Amino acid sequence: MTPPLARARPRFGTSTIVLMGVSIAFNVVMGQLAGNVLKLPLYLDSIGTVLVGAVAGPLAGVATGVLSNVAWGLTFSTPDTIPFALTSAVIGLLAGILGRRGLFAARRGAVGGVLVGVAGFIVGIVAALVSAPIAYYVFGGSTGGGTDVLVAIFRGFTNDIFTATLAQSSISDPIDKTIVFLLVWAVLLALPASVKLLFPQGDRSI
Repeated sequence: MTPPLARARPRFGTSTIVLMGVSIAFNVVMGQLAGNVLKLPLYLDSIGTVLVGAVAGPLAGVATGVLSNVAWGLTFSTPDTIPFALTSAVIGLLAGILGRRGLFAARRGAVGGVLVGVAGFIVGIVAALVSAPIAYYVFGGSTGGGTDVLVAIFRGFTNDIFTATLAQSSISDPIDKTIVFLLVWAVLLALPASVKLLFPQGDRSI
């Protein structure tokens, strides 16, 4: 049963809206830096999405993910990021559901870190299955980011662009989301309970 305090907090109260705004900006900056500036074969653009989902719930996570991709595309004139809003929505949804189930609970200790890492890896596999068709059908497998290097490498083993794109996503996404989930877990461990309780399901991470 949900504690009375958790039910009393508004789903989109001031604290949640502020966190969403900061997280969207952080996602955009990290995504642009990792993918288009440093050309890393990772994304790092969903840290804010997972954080919001973990403490504010699935709906807030979905909204943060979608708005991050739209804001990224409009801010840096990179419209190729906008179609992947679907992937970000899925990540935010899953982070919210897992957060509601207590995945990020600090009381689990080191075992919690293992669980968070495994969950991030699984979410990454789901993200890969969602994003690979988008990358293939919308952009022909090349999005201009750092992950294009992996696509090119896999093209050396197969003439099928979709297979190469799926292989790239199957490597980049699980690793990326494992890192992201562990980073969010570390942030939540560092936050005092009083701050977590400002959010709709922040009590689930205590």
